[in-house]
Amino acid sequence: MQWTGARSSAESADDLEDGDLWARAARDDDGAFGVLFERHVQAVWNHAYRLTGSWSAAEDLTSNTFLIAWRKRAEVVLVRDSLLPWLYTVAGNLARTERRGASRRLRLLRRIPEPDVVSDHADAVADQLDGEARLRHLIGAVRALPRAQRQVVELCLLGDLSIADAAALLKVAEVTVRSHLSRAKAQLRDLVEEK
Repeated sequence: MQWTGARSSAESADDLEDGDLWARAARDDDGAFGVLFERHVQAVWNHAYRLTGSWSAAEDLTSNTFLIAWRKRAEVVLVRDSLLPWLYTVAGNLARTERRGASRRLRLLRRIPEPDVVSDHADAVADQLDGEARLRHLIGAVRALPRAQRQVVELCLLGDLSIADAAALLKVAEVTVRSHLSRAKAQLRDLVEEK
């Protein structure tokens, strides 16, 4: 998935740190926000895809994440002068909210009798579904982790944040993040090997 968008009229804005661009965006500089968008949109989309296992859901989460970023640009404080940890957190919160809504919708749909299913899928589609099923299994395993471990996995493994950034974002010591990450990896390994 490749995102494209309009470039800021001030190409020199590409050289600025996130904090400087964010300060400009907070003063309604949409060009600075555009540079931030282009800088981080692919990483946010990738994170959203890893959280959901769905291209369309990842696109929706990415759009909503940047919409919230635009709306809250004057309120947000950046971690270590990077917007990415905050964007990951927003995407994670949106994904959890969507999962809860999807669960409610599924409970309603279960009340409706299922129609007869006619299977007519090509091999390529079946392979893609198998890959998505494996990803959903992994996502389910991550969801089964205790909250602290799940947060560390979402930020460090799925979100590609450093341990230091995750510790700063979660307001815990780096050794705590490492400990949670180690325990989570062991549990995920056991859950995946069972399957």
